[in-house]
Amino acid sequence: MEKKYFIEMDKKDPLKEFRNHFFLPKNTIYFDGNSLGMAPKITKKRMEHVIGKEWGQGLIRSWADEEWGISGQRIGNKISKLIGANDGEVIAADSTSINIYKALTAALQCNQNRNIILSTNDNFPTDLYMMQGLQSFSPNKVKNKIVNKDEIDKYLDERVAALLLTEVDYKTGEILSMSEITKKAHDKGILVIWDLSHSVGSIPVDLNKCAADFAVGCGYKFLNGGPGAPAFLFVAKKHQEKIRPTLSGWMGHKNPFDFSIEYKPADGIDRFLCGTPPLLGLIALECGVDLILKANVTRLRKKAVKLSSLFIELMESMCSEFDFKLASPRDENRRAGHVSFMHHSGFAVSRAIASKGIVGDFRAPNIVRFGIAP
Repeated sequence: MEKKYFIEMDKKDPLKEFRNHFFLPKNTIYFDGNSLGMAPKITKKRMEHVIGKEWGQGLIRSWADEEWGISGQRIGNKISKLIGANDGEVIAADSTSINIYKALTAALQCNQNRNIILSTNDNFPTDLYMMQGLQSFSPNKVKNKIVNKDEIDKYLDERVAALLLTEVDYKTGEILSMSEITKKAHDKGILVIWDLSHSVGSIPVDLNKCAADFAVGCGYKFLNGGPGAPAFLFVAKKHQEKIRPTLSGWMGHKNPFDFSIEYKPADGIDRFLCGTPPLLGLIALECGVDLILKANVTRLRKKAVKLSSLFIELMESMCSEFDFKLASPRDENRRAGHVSFMHHSGFAVSRAIASKGIVGDFRAPNIVRFGIAP
């Protein structure tokens, strides 16, 4: 392929205007938006306004005057449009790990006659760590079962309360079939929690169409919310009123400013709030979410498929002699927003290309990842 082919593709790109919405470091080719999204220019402007005027001049009045207090709900409703949820089913708050804990304990409450949490050994470690923490806290009531991905069906039975899975594999980018797996689990009375950290903002997601029960996701990858951005939690409307959150913080109280000593859960998704909202992080996250909504995930996905297929083709035609092996699915319908190759010196490769201004990342033991965030 000649350079003019790529130049022509760029000219026809319906998303090309969005490049100007981000800070772009000079002499850098960025393939790590699947770990940390790039900084939107609007975020800097918005943060300066919030710090200088809303906080600097409005002070505590801005919790009401600028609607700081409902930021988590407002941003949650925006995120719901990216993941096939309804208003009032998503809250932006806390970290992914904390929201996994909330979802796990909620699922256990809904399925009180069962005690097993099922997941896979290739799930993202924090998901498994939160399971382990729950089991160590209550070993007589919670049992974990970690299995190979291809053995999930075998372990779906009437003892399992919850199935915790990540839709997009963090190492390979493989997409699991949310609808198929959720249905199989529901047929056995099992509630399903989906981790969307590598899905949201990258691939179309439809939680309600798939009848998902709970979902979590982070804000700093494809949503471009900034380092350590708040995460989000989805709880299907049908479950919300059944659950008394175990992380029963004051912002999840029905009337938090009554300062009652007895916890009473708020209505709906608000009960899944915990502490005071991290306002600055939420505002930065909202800027990224707004950009993704404007760009449209379907359009982003279409371009990402083309780019990732092209990337694989070029890697295999130009680097085959260097022992790279494709780790991601070759089928574009099963591959999400990053492409991974295995190499026996993967870490050294990632460091070498970084020295040339090409930023990807490495995942042990031998995976070099390249994020395609168009």
